[in-house]
Amino acid sequence: MLTVASFAEMALSFPGTEQTAHFGRIGFRVVGRRMFATYLPKDNTANVFLTPAEQAHFRQLDEANIYPVPNKWGQKGATTLVLSRITKEVVMEALLSAYNLVAKAGKA
Repeated sequence: MLTVASFAEMALSFPGTEQTAHFGRIGFRVVGRRMFATYLPKDNTANVFLTPAEQAHFRQLDEANIYPVPNKWGQKGATTLVLSRITKEVVMEALLSAYNLVAKAGKA
């Protein structure tokens, strides 16, 4: 099971990332850009910001524990991960996808 410390270590392992508060969550962003993930300690879940196509891919792995955030952000690809029920490898793959989406935004 991933803990807040292990999730933070994974999210901060990408170049140019930082941890910050984000509306009652712990946020992870690319410096100078937007969030790519947030963590909610009270229920050990994370939200990662994916494309809708990436969200569909990850949902196929475990629809019960990987699902859209239940609002308009979820329709745009924001995805909840239940960290106590999915593997570290899947979490890392989702974080990498979210990080790449933000890090590469605006680059030619």
